[in-house]
Amino acid sequence: QVQLVESGGGLVQAGGSLRLSCAASRRTFSNYFMGWFRQAPGKEREFVAATSWSGGVTYYTDSVRGRFTISRDNAKNTMYLQMNSLKPEDTAVYTCAAKSPTGGSSRYEGSYDYWGQGTQVTVSS
Repeated sequence: QVQLVESGGGLVQAGGSLRLSCAASRRTFSNYFMGWFRQAPGKEREFVAATSWSGGVTYYTDSVRGRFTISRDNAKNTMYLQMNSLKPEDTAVYTCAAKSPTGGSSRYEGSYDYWGQGTQVTVSS
C-alpha cells in the first residue's frame, strides 16, 4: 500500500503561483510513476502531468505545458507541482496518484493504483 497526502492548495489571484506537494508513505516511492490529476466542478477528472520514477521523463496536458512543472524528490518521498501563471480555469481539486512502471499510459487515470485525497486550488479573476 502507498498512502499519498497532498498539500499546498489554496486561493490565488490569476497570474499567481502555487506549489503543490504529494508526500508518499512508502520507501519504495521511487519505484512508482507519479501523476497529478484535477477535477473542476461539474467536469470529469482530467490528467495534468506525470513523471517517471527518476523524474527524467515528464508528461503534461497541453493546457498547462509551459506553466506547470512536475518534479520529485525520491529522497523525501515527495512529488511537486509548481504552478505558475495560474488562470481561473485551473480552479479544481488536484489529486496525486501513483502507478507501477508496468502499468498503462501515464495519462490515463485507470492506470493508477493509489490516490490521494486531493487539495483545492482556486484561482480568482
